[in-house]
Amino acid sequence: MKILISTDIEGVAGVFHAEQTRAGNGEYERARAWMTAEANAAVQGAFAGGASAVLVNDSHGGFRNLLPDQIDPRAQLVLGKPRYLSMMAGVEDDCDGVFMIGYHGRAQSRGVLAHTINSGAFARVWLNGLELGEAGIYAALAGEFDVPVLLASGDDVFIAETQPLMPWVRYVQTKTAGGQGSGVTLSPAAAREAIAQAAEAVTRDAMARPEARCFELDGPINCRLQTVTSAHADLFCQWPTFERVDGVTLSFNAPTVQSAVRMLNCCSAMSFMLK
Repeated sequence: MKILISTDIEGVAGVFHAEQTRAGNGEYERARAWMTAEANAAVQGAFAGGASAVLVNDSHGGFRNLLPDQIDPRAQLVLGKPRYLSMMAGVEDDCDGVFMIGYHGRAQSRGVLAHTINSGAFARVWLNGLELGEAGIYAALAGEFDVPVLLASGDDVFIAETQPLMPWVRYVQTKTAGGQGSGVTLSPAAAREAIAQAAEAVTRDAMARPEARCFELDGPINCRLQTVTSAHADLFCQWPTFERVDGVTLSFNAPTVQSAVRMLNCCSAMSFMLK
C-alpha cells in the first residue's frame, strides 16, 4: 500500500498566528519543525500499519517548509512549485490513500488561521454548488484518481465542516479554535502520538478493507468564486471564459476538478500583482 501525506501548517498543534506560517522569523522556524514532526508521525504510523511506500507532499505556501533531514528516510518528499496537482501532487503515482495532516477550516469560518487557497484573494469557493475548503477541494481531486482520504488532522472547526463530506475518514483533533488566532492546543508531542496511532490504525484497516470511499464530484465542474475585493474579480475576469456575477463574485466552468484546481491556482498566482 502506498500512502500520500499532504501536510499543511495552520492545523498543526501550537500554531495560531500568521507569523508562524511565514518564512523569515524565529516563530516560523519552530512551527515548521512542528509541521515536520507531525508529518513524520504520520509517516511512521503508516509504515507501522503496513504501508510499503509513503510520499510526503509539502502543501503550505511556497511548498518548501518541511525539513527533509528530519523525515523518516523510508519516505520521499514532494517539494516546490509550480505543480499541476498542488497540495495533492503525488496522488497520480499509484497511491492507495491520502492523509491530510495540519489542515484548517475554510475561509469565513471561525477556525484557526482559516482560509481557502489564498487568504488575500479568495473569500469563498463553491464547486458544483458545494462550498468547500482546501480539504474538500483536494479530496475531490484525489477522488478523480480513485484515491480516498483515510486520515485528517486539524482543529475542531476543520473537522466539523469536513466530516459531513467524508464521514469515513479518521480525524485527529490537534486543537480547539477560540477564533482566527486563538484556542486550546495539544502539546506537539501529544499531537504526534495521536497522529501516529491513527495513521497506523487506518493503514492497517485499509489494507484489510481496501474498498474505502472517495469524495467525488461529477464533471463538468462549475466553480463559483467570491473574491476578497472587487479588484481581484476585475483581474480574474480578464480570463475570457470567466463570467462576472457581481462585484466580488465570478463563475467559470471546467471539465474536471483537476482543471478547476489549476484555474484557481492560476488566479491565486495572478493575485500577487495587486499587492
